[in-house]
Amino acid sequence: GNIYWTDHGFNLIEVARLNGSFRYVIVSQGLDQPRSIAVHPEKGYLFWTEWGQIPCIGRAHLDGSEKVVLVSLGIMWPNGISIDYEENKLYWCDARTDKIERIDLESGGNREIVLSGSNVDMFSVAVFGAYIYWSDR
Repeated sequence: GNIYWTDHGFNLIEVARLNGSFRYVIVSQGLDQPRSIAVHPEKGYLFWTEWGQIPCIGRAHLDGSEKVVLVSLGIMWPNGISIDYEENKLYWCDARTDKIERIDLESGGNREIVLSGSNVDMFSVAVFGAYIYWSDR
């Protein structure tokens, strides 16, 4: 198995084996302030949230290839990100817009607001079955 993480200091996404061996950078270009990642091993996708100059939700293959931006409009401080493996949806929460939204993880289409609050400062989101869990500050 592998472990993936973001390095906020160097604006990288890295991967290594669980024992720390074979560490390497898989995404470096185009990242400004990566926040959170989610991995879909079956489909071979890595997703991330980006807070930088151009906030976005991105996707690449697990080796960092074929990087695409799925969401770049109406997004400000995307924090947590989570995958609904049964419905093939990607969820994220935004600390500035106070929303949890979702899209189709393959196409990036069918964007929907799942929850909208006020002064919530959402930090993380998780999806399991019919339930959505989130934390705020």
